[in-house]
Amino acid sequence: MTGIFGRVIKSLAVAVPAALLLLGPPAHAQTGYTATRHPIVLVHGLFGFDSVLGVDYFYGIPDALRQSGAKVYVAQVSAANSTEVRGEQLLAQVKNILALSGASKVNLIGHSHGGPTIRYVAGVAPQLVASATSVAGVNRGSRVADIVRGVAPAGSVSETVASTAATALVGMINLLSGGTGLPQMPTAALDSLTTQGSAKFNQKFPQGIPADCGNGAELVNGVRYYSWTGTKTATNLLDPSDAFLVTLGWTFGEANDGLVSACSSRLGKHLGDYRQNHLDEVNQMVGLRDWFSADPVTLYRQHANRLQKAGL
Repeated sequence: MTGIFGRVIKSLAVAVPAALLLLGPPAHAQTGYTATRHPIVLVHGLFGFDSVLGVDYFYGIPDALRQSGAKVYVAQVSAANSTEVRGEQLLAQVKNILALSGASKVNLIGHSHGGPTIRYVAGVAPQLVASATSVAGVNRGSRVADIVRGVAPAGSVSETVASTAATALVGMINLLSGGTGLPQMPTAALDSLTTQGSAKFNQKFPQGIPADCGNGAELVNGVRYYSWTGTKTATNLLDPSDAFLVTLGWTFGEANDGLVSACSSRLGKHLGDYRQNHLDEVNQMVGLRDWFSADPVTLYRQHANRLQKAGL
């Protein structure tokens, strides 16, 4: 029996690796899997940053994309300011990236307020943008922003208090991330993220916005538009941010990720809704998420491969 068993083991030792070679390496190991034609630029949302104390806003995502061939840049725009101001900052960075890389266009991916921010650049300079992907983008406003503006109307004492607190938070973020030279205006950011403010922005930049809660135009002025989002607020008992997002999520009355409704996030070709909250979508907090949902890092890698296959 020992001789027969040994021969079986030896046969498997040869056959299994051979079979795996025929199947090919797993996607995450494929050289060039994320090698898009144009560089990828990741854009953070409200109170966001590129990296703080070595922790990426898009946690682990830039490195994962680079490891299999992508050229990735992480933008740093005002943590709290209007979409237009952030958009102009991003536009200047895109032009610098193109000059440094020699590329003719970029693939923009924006999370949260980063969604409208990349749409601004795609709208004013479509010749510089190959694709614009909104991840939980506040494309039709946020119920949370509407509530905050309602309890802190313009010119009120409550607005002053809220603005002072937000400015202090932004100051800390900038100090830790190196973005101290960027102008900050929390009230302008708030107004941009309300339903009313988003509607005004969409009148100027309607590209990719759907008529309902479905898909919008995928190709406009040479730019491909995509989106995906999360629709769950409580995803990991170990994540201290979940309780906060669960509380905010109760205010919506519809599918949401704690800060943005599923319908508000729609832009261009919608790629799916996932069991993720607003922080899970960028793999925060430091990778704590619903272990039965899609890995956020994998979604970005798959999207880079999608862009590659589309010649972008």
